[in-house]
Amino acid sequence: MKPIRSFLLIAALFLLSKAALAQTWTRTSAPNTNWSDVATSADGKRLVATSAPGGIYISTNSGVAWTQATNAPVTMASPPFTPFQWSSIASSADGSRLVATSDSHAFAAAFPGWIYVSTNFGVGWIQTSAPGGVVNWRSAALSADGKKLAAVNNYDGSIYTSTNSSANWISNSVPATGWSGIAASADGMKLTAVVYGGGIYNSTNWGVAWMSNNAPNKNWSGVAASADGVNLTATVYGGGIYTSTDSGAVWTQTTAPAKNWSAVASSADGSKLAAVVRGGGIYLSTNSGAAWIQTSAPSTNWSSVASSADGSKLIAVVAGGGIYSSYLPTAPILNLTSSSNRLTFSWTLPTTNYVVQKSSNLIAWSVMTTTPVLNLTNLQNEVTLSPSNSSGFYRLKTQ
Repeated sequence: MKPIRSFLLIAALFLLSKAALAQTWTRTSAPNTNWSDVATSADGKRLVATSAPGGIYISTNSGVAWTQATNAPVTMASPPFTPFQWSSIASSADGSRLVATSDSHAFAAAFPGWIYVSTNFGVGWIQTSAPGGVVNWRSAALSADGKKLAAVNNYDGSIYTSTNSSANWISNSVPATGWSGIAASADGMKLTAVVYGGGIYNSTNWGVAWMSNNAPNKNWSGVAASADGVNLTATVYGGGIYTSTDSGAVWTQTTAPAKNWSAVASSADGSKLAAVVRGGGIYLSTNSGAAWIQTSAPSTNWSSVASSADGSKLIAVVAGGGIYSSYLPTAPILNLTSSSNRLTFSWTLPTTNYVVQKSSNLIAWSVMTTTPVLNLTNLQNEVTLSPSNSSGFYRLKTQ
């Protein structure tokens, strides 16, 4: 049996290698600047990126064209008019709600650290009531509906959360430490925060209580979560990549090489991962981190990466450079569940529009008129039907 198992492993790595090599990266029209972070809507069509120093840029067509958000501050409104150091950005599933954080650069009062939100796809921006001024907001997370927000601050080592679209903020009871990243499940209940030079902490009730786990003390630089918050991935600057399959209780190092990993992104189901290297390339895993292959992306100072829900569209930004996008079409899997005398078809929100078709004979197919509803707890499109006395076949078809 050994030769068979070896063959299967080699075949799996070969397929992963082909997928990674097929992942073509294209530079978008975004300007050269010191890009710090990037986020995407679940379908990969609406993108938003931050620069430090600089402004916030929006794309509504998967990165083909970029427009600067004119209502997002670029410099302070009063002397000495120092630039905003935008540090992170997060997006709701539909891209309508956004949260952006800025640094108090070098902890100087002249550089403002604030949290801003937008509720209209980035057209207008509002400063929230979260602590500001000499505050080093490093990373933010947002639930799929955009109503739950979380942000970590590595100036005083605090974590703040909001459950009402930033109207009110609560300081979480956490160790005062150098938080570097935070990720949230789609429903916003599960949070994972990483420490640069420390450990990893998890919350299952949106920050009310936090627990540490078996993750070693490392220079954790980034973290990503699946939609249900069960599958987690965290990167180490100057180290490896770790994954958890139980909402952060246990962490295991993957086969990823030791690199200056700066960020990681995950598909909704946690199977497709993309990680970027500061001063290196972009690596891809299509099996939840079991194997990693370097893509054809150029070697440069990658600072962040974001993924669509199905993992087919990736967007990555360069510190001191441009913005790159990649698209490798992925066919969705149609799932069927039954409960309370109803049938529900579901599939991960794709980057390409699909419709459900029905046939009684596998020859003639008709489009079902029921409009899919996006489940914001798992980022799956769902169509629910009442059972009938007739039998039938169902499939997904691109529009």
